[in-house]
Amino acid sequence: MSSKPVYITTPIYYVNDRPHIGHVYTNLVADVLARFYRLRGDEVFYLTGTDEHAAKVVDSAAEHGVSAQEWADRNAAAFRETFERLQLTHDDFIRTSEARHKDAVTRYVSQLIASGDVYLGEYEGWYDAGQEEYVPETKAKELDFKSPINGKPLVRKAEKNYFFRLSRYQDELLELLESEEGPFKVLPGARRNEVVARIKDGLLDVPMSRTGAEDWGVKVPGDEEHTVYVWIDALFNYLSAVDTDDRRRYWPAAVHLLAKDILWFHAVIWPALLLALSRRPGNEWIGLPETIYVHSFWIRDGQKMSKSLGNFIDLEVLDGYLETFGWDGLRWFLATNGPLSTTDSDFTEANLVEIYNADLANTVGNCFSRVAHMTERYFDGQVPARDAKVEADQEYDGAAAHAVSSYLRRMERFDLAGAGASALELVRAVDGYIDKTRPFQLAKDPEARPQLATILYNCAEALRIAGLMLWPFLPQKAEQLWRGLGCGHLADQLANNGRGDLASWRQWGELPAGSPVSKGEGLFPRVDKKKYLARAEAASTSAAASKEANSKEAKAKQKGSGAAPKKKAKKEPGWAEQIDIQQFFETRLAVATVKAAEAVPKSSKLLKLRVEVGEEERTILAGIAKAYSPEDLVGRQVVVVANLAPAKLMGIESQGMVLAATADGNPVLLRPDTEVPSGTRVS
Repeated sequence: MSSKPVYITTPIYYVNDRPHIGHVYTNLVADVLARFYRLRGDEVFYLTGTDEHAAKVVDSAAEHGVSAQEWADRNAAAFRETFERLQLTHDDFIRTSEARHKDAVTRYVSQLIASGDVYLGEYEGWYDAGQEEYVPETKAKELDFKSPINGKPLVRKAEKNYFFRLSRYQDELLELLESEEGPFKVLPGARRNEVVARIKDGLLDVPMSRTGAEDWGVKVPGDEEHTVYVWIDALFNYLSAVDTDDRRRYWPAAVHLLAKDILWFHAVIWPALLLALSRRPGNEWIGLPETIYVHSFWIRDGQKMSKSLGNFIDLEVLDGYLETFGWDGLRWFLATNGPLSTTDSDFTEANLVEIYNADLANTVGNCFSRVAHMTERYFDGQVPARDAKVEADQEYDGAAAHAVSSYLRRMERFDLAGAGASALELVRAVDGYIDKTRPFQLAKDPEARPQLATILYNCAEALRIAGLMLWPFLPQKAEQLWRGLGCGHLADQLANNGRGDLASWRQWGELPAGSPVSKGEGLFPRVDKKKYLARAEAASTSAAASKEANSKEAKAKQKGSGAAPKKKAKKEPGWAEQIDIQQFFETRLAVATVKAAEAVPKSSKLLKLRVEVGEEERTILAGIAKAYSPEDLVGRQVVVVANLAPAKLMGIESQGMVLAATADGNPVLLRPDTEVPSGTRVS
């Protein structure tokens, strides 16, 4: 149990559109962690909310014929309702349009101006409207002067701005980030290395205000022509939410959870702002967050999610999954298979069914059903007292303690997949214990009843403890399991964001003999994979046909109104040309494993890959630098053209070609569905 409260935050989300799987995922991870700390007995403060003062919010509002405030209210409500419907247990939902936040931002900016950390200057540079961010010249060149967010050209702007002296904190930030034992960490380590390398290139002062923003946003104190830049405004939410007499004890945050696209703001600009504020009298309580944890993205069926590709997981698609798998089933898949590393995670419906059936239906649900059924049948539905020594106990003793110890280590490292595996390890140990002791055979021998009682007590007690580890992931089903084992008091104590006592609850023997056991309704009904995927494909085809019909109808209306119809897209040259089977087999496609990857100097597009193809290693240049960072590729399997003649690019010989599809103008690497030996022929 921690001696201080645990403060967990998510990013706050733009209100120019409704929530989608990316927002739900980050908040789910925060919820799993919050529940874990509450279970451990800690006081938790979990914050989420909405970022509302963006210029794009004003634009979206105008397109819909409402004010910015009305548009923000509408979409903020959608986020709040979604998170509440999914029973995410945040303690506060902050909106940047609230007076409490705006007043705090005004106070912070006033202090920074007074200290000289913020000053008025002139700026000329490239502006990315998609991210609402100024981009340095070198970065703009790397991006080919296009926004990585929406693909639109960067805009050259020159204007007076208030600047934050980020350069003043370069050395201090480097020292903090390079100290492995320091109070401020960026995880995973590859993300920290990415930030450190960029800081070493030199930090420039950053603009922190804009002009011409009407009345939407927080005005710079003393200069009403300037509005505080949206990213600076938004970052302050983590502090403004707890800057009251009764909440300051929550600071510093134990962990800021966020996605990799906003790493720079959180790992460099935010700590620099906090360092600057902490120097002001009365701000001694303001320190740095303990951890910034950065996750990657969800992709779908090997492709980047995009509305134009029709593979976007919005609220309607999520509702379809909830109908089949339930919220706990979907929670488990997202939490244990999500992109908490530096690699994006592939969301496939086939994988969703397989994970649900293997982990939940076949393991957790089936094991509980076996234990409850035998207890109902042999002991009238009451947990029996341990009555005799059983030979297999020697191997079984300590299984629960080992699993819990492993679980705690992994949760404290934010390794949700590993923690989930520790919980399943104990459930599988119960199944193995049943298979070895064969209680259904002992039940036939009246003299073996004492041994039978001990076996079933051990099984029920191990499941109770497994339920503790599963509860942060599967709150509803874990509580159902506890009630089925006659220990519903655990669920009652944790209700309404209450705090548990894991140190005591994890102790063996806490389940009282005589507790009522009831199999009840199945925890996780098995899903027929073949039937489910067939239904999903039919629904997808129907949705695509409906979309096409709506598109044709819209075009017909457009034509009838006299509007100029859009030109048909030209087919790619050679798309319809056919080759014979022999021509196809002359191209040797093979699976390769990436052993090393690095950027190619003076190239914004190329990465140099060292790949293993069977027993051979090769160098291949791939034009994927805009979509993939080198550290994301190491260990990944790709498909290559293995018999392509070598060619020199940028002075480097490339010995093959990596295959990728193109989606929204970005490369998407092809890879096998499951890992196979490198060199495996693709045919």
